[in-house]
Amino acid sequence: MDGDLPPLLSADSDAAEAMPRALPGRSRPTAGRPKTVRWFIIVGLLLFIVLGGLWQFNRFRSHAIANFFAHNEPPPAVISAVTATLEPVPHFAEGIGSLAAVQQVTLSPQVGGLVTKIHFRAGEDMKAGDPLVQLDDAPDRADLANYQAQARYAQVQLARNLALLKKQFVSQDTVDQNRAQLDEAQAQIAKTEAIIAQKLIRAPFAGRLGLRQVNLGQYLSAGAPIATLTNLSTLFVNFSLPSTRRSEIAVGQQVEVKSDAFPGRVFRARLTAIEPQISADTRMIQVQATMANPDEALLPGMFVTADVVLPKEAPEVVLPATAVDYTLYGDAVFVIRPAGKDAKGGPVLRAWRTSVKTGAAWGGNVAILDGVKAGERVVAAGQLKIQQNGAAVAISDVPPPPAPAQPTLH
Repeated sequence: MDGDLPPLLSADSDAAEAMPRALPGRSRPTAGRPKTVRWFIIVGLLLFIVLGGLWQFNRFRSHAIANFFAHNEPPPAVISAVTATLEPVPHFAEGIGSLAAVQQVTLSPQVGGLVTKIHFRAGEDMKAGDPLVQLDDAPDRADLANYQAQARYAQVQLARNLALLKKQFVSQDTVDQNRAQLDEAQAQIAKTEAIIAQKLIRAPFAGRLGLRQVNLGQYLSAGAPIATLTNLSTLFVNFSLPSTRRSEIAVGQQVEVKSDAFPGRVFRARLTAIEPQISADTRMIQVQATMANPDEALLPGMFVTADVVLPKEAPEVVLPATAVDYTLYGDAVFVIRPAGKDAKGGPVLRAWRTSVKTGAAWGGNVAILDGVKAGERVVAAGQLKIQQNGAAVAISDVPPPPAPAQPTLH
């Protein structure tokens, strides 16, 4: 039996010899480490591919967006345009003042008396000589009758004594006394008639009455106010100008009058008087113009601006006031210039913002001293539609709107 089975010890010894021996200081290699390294490499490659794709996609998208906006402009803005013209520019000497009536009075009685009748209503238009207020004149009429009787008696006495004087029956002195008595009676009649006439207050001229300041039965003292009477058909324009303007103004020049009560409306007047003295305090000269007021729109006491029209100067470039964009950074206009042709062969127009220097403004127009040449086309309405400088525009057939209000004159 011992010869049939190999000894166990010898078999174990051979197997142990066949197995590699572990070296001192080294760990035994594991089978999972190569797999972990491979997974890190694979994940890194995937992340690199994903991030690279995202970067490439964003780059492509930005390029596509830029290319889209570069080749797809918005449609042209529809605007109204005008052509700059060369015109003589009017100049003005501007002043500030007020209106006054040529005929205006506060009605009052010359004598005192009790009001017995009122012939007017407040705000009524009166003609010259129309009765307004009647004061009690009964005692004066009684005195008038007395003086008239005395005059008749003196007249009879004078006629009788003149006949007797021819026959030498009376003296000349008696005749002279009779004539004096007649003259005295006639003087008393004239005085009493004047007092009676004064107690009927009449309109001294045609005009419009103001508010009534008297009542029936009221006792009026001499000089007490009854009402105002104003002739509104003609007005004075009293205003002041700097003394340096004296050499530019003269009687007869036209004056343009404007009031805040009537925006945009211009009233015409004529310079009729110039004060020969200059105020030592303000160095201003007082001038007066006369103007017709046929529709009685203006009233005395109104605040107005008065502009004396001076001789026109050399022609300048003129544009509508609506074409100028007034800003804190300076005035500017949009000048329209051709920029090639479109796909259909039509002209392409673009609006360029151009700084300008403005001059006098009048009647909705403004003078351009620098920045625009005569003949250039300028945007007159629709500036807000122009989003950027050099934007494409299309000119509308509709004319630009007028200026909303009269600008201040320079």
